[in-house]
Amino acid sequence: MSEPIRNKKPDITTAPTPQNTPANNAPISSHAQQPGIASIKEEDLDRATAASIFAQNPKLVSMIQGKLGSLVGRSSGYVESLPAPVRRRVAGLQGVQQEHSKLEAKFQEEVLELEKKYFAKFTPLYEKRAKIVNGTTEPSEEEVKAGEQDGEEASEDGESGKPGSTDKDESAESFKGIPEFWLSAMKNQVSLAELITQNDEQALKHLTDIRMEYLEQPGFRLIFEFADNEFFSNRTIIKTYYYQEESGYGGDFIYDHATGDKIAWKSDKDLTVKIESKKQRNKNTKQTRVVRKTVPTESFFNFFDPPKAPVGEDEDVAEDVEERLELDYQLGEDIKEKLIPRAIDWFTGKALQFEEVDEELEEGDFEDEDDEEDDDVSEDRDDEDESDEEVSRPSSSP
Repeated sequence: MSEPIRNKKPDITTAPTPQNTPANNAPISSHAQQPGIASIKEEDLDRATAASIFAQNPKLVSMIQGKLGSLVGRSSGYVESLPAPVRRRVAGLQGVQQEHSKLEAKFQEEVLELEKKYFAKFTPLYEKRAKIVNGTTEPSEEEVKAGEQDGEEASEDGESGKPGSTDKDESAESFKGIPEFWLSAMKNQVSLAELITQNDEQALKHLTDIRMEYLEQPGFRLIFEFADNEFFSNRTIIKTYYYQEESGYGGDFIYDHATGDKIAWKSDKDLTVKIESKKQRNKNTKQTRVVRKTVPTESFFNFFDPPKAPVGEDEDVAEDVEERLELDYQLGEDIKEKLIPRAIDWFTGKALQFEEVDEELEEGDFEDEDDEEDDDVSEDRDDEDESDEEVSRPSSSP
């Protein structure tokens, strides 16, 4: 018997069972995994022919996938076909499950209260850390000895070339606190390092502290504190995450949306945009002109302008935005649960020992892609204009 073909109904009728009768839609994700279908005989459909048909008709594949996706969560009629006494017992079990769900929600609420209780105890330690990082106080001898005993010696950090390490013959007064502490810690955390550009580093060097606060309603805020710098006038930039009022399946809190402070960029210092300058020559008059256009660019500071939930968008756009929302929320969780509690371990690199790395992803699994879109744009340029030069630089929004 050949390998089964997915997403195709067999010719025979399958009796409904509890295994193929989902009771409800998945409460958290709107993109539930599509169920597999049992094996069919090889003579029912030739695999090669089917593959050829699907390869030549991508719209057909999309239509079938959409149809199957719409069936997820629909009853097959099994429960409805049961005798009345059995259906009554099923309803009773659902009532018992509701009581369980209430306890799960209560459990999560009490866990949150416990987190808040211990967060209040952590806060003085975070405040002491900020003072040491910014050079307003020095650690005690007991704290230094405890730190040296718990992990690698400071000399190993010096050999790694991390900011903040000094030679033995260098005066202690030449450094204040731990320079570039938060920038170095963020660059060691993979999810954040991917967002930080070279231009961003010049601004993030002025980051003096990252704090977290719980909201009165379900949610939390991340507070980034900066020293005076040439890029923006904000002394704090805040990102706030909100949860839905109703808990999800299993009593967990469900992310709803996020908001970020508007950054007061100084003139020509906006790191989230760049100005593209193009020198163009008219083919007929030979006159030249310079056209400037402000376009968005990659930057860590886009983190403070979170994506909005899609409203009335097509399915492809909605799926893309949902992925961006999930990524944005995960970044916030990484800062809240990993970076802030163990900032020194990220600074030294110790925390990397405890990160889960996908060993299946190797360098050979990736390859460069041609920038086909740029080629298409250059070919479609207006015939009367000729581009001779392009220069990009960070700038303020128009």
